Amino acid sequence: MNVSAVQRFIKKNDLKSARNPNLRDRKAFEEDAFGRMWQADTCYLPHITEDGKCQRVYAIMIIDDHSRLLVGGELFYNDNAANFQKVFKDAIAAYGVPSKLYVDNGCSYANEQLSLICGSLGTVLLHTRVRDGASKAKIERQWRTLKETWLYGLDIDQIHSLSQFNGMLRDYILNYNHANHSGIGCSPYERYQATKDAVHLPSSQKWLDECFLNRIIRKVRKDATVSIDSVSYDVPMQFISQKVEIRYQPNDMDTAAILYENEHFPIRRTDKVANCHTKRNNPVNIDYSQIGG
Repeated sequence: MNVSAVQRFIKKNDLKSARNPNLRDRKAFEEDAFGRMWQADTCYLPHITEDGKCQRVYAIMIIDDHSRLLVGGELFYNDNAANFQKVFKDAIAAYGVPSKLYVDNGCSYANEQLSLICGSLGTVLLHTRVRDGASKAKIERQWRTLKETWLYGLDIDQIHSLSQFNGMLRDYILNYNHANHSGIGCSPYERYQATKDAVHLPSSQKWLDECFLNRIIRKVRKDATVSIDSVSYDVPMQFISQKVEIRYQPNDMDTAAILYENEHFPIRRTDKVANCHTKRNNPVNIDYSQIGG
């Protein structure tokens, strides 16, 4: 088949104007009140040098779908699940529990711990399709605004600590939340005020802390220990040979405890030398040969 024949075939079947078969049907959407859905994401920011060490900075932010209010945001040297959980927890403490959380499939957002946390909160965890960041349009648009109106105007060489950088980010968030937003015709804070009663607040700080504890299941060994990340921990002996649920604050195993019948039983890192001198609470052995009668 020659080139002319191919061109006539394309023109006859209108193939040149045919839609891209991979094009996804998208429609603009918006929740009807504050707290109905939050969108969260991570963005790479420039490196800064602190204490002589140059490190990449990651921004983790959460935006409310309805009001466009930035409910959470912080800078870190690592993009991981624990750091997102911190931002998420702080946002809930300040603004209440969202009905839905919309995130991508990065390791910070697609993990069992976040699923368990959202289950405890009563928040529906939603994920975008793989490599479909455009579906989180509001948080993606926020990254563009952050870069164009704030980041590109900074002298990065004059930022010498993450704490200093975070202070500047807090100022940006405050200004953004109170400035007029062209997409909604008012400031995000004004729109938040109009429907903020739709969201429920945490019942207590203790309840919120409990919701955000990470959880793992382990079987207790015969020597009353469990292994977590190749580290041995002593547990109360009554749990020997049982499967137990251990809860702890992210990156802080000093808070770890077994949850059993709504009671917490602390565990501690095994110290074999100290255990060598610890008196065992074993039953008393009775020598029946010494008993008369």
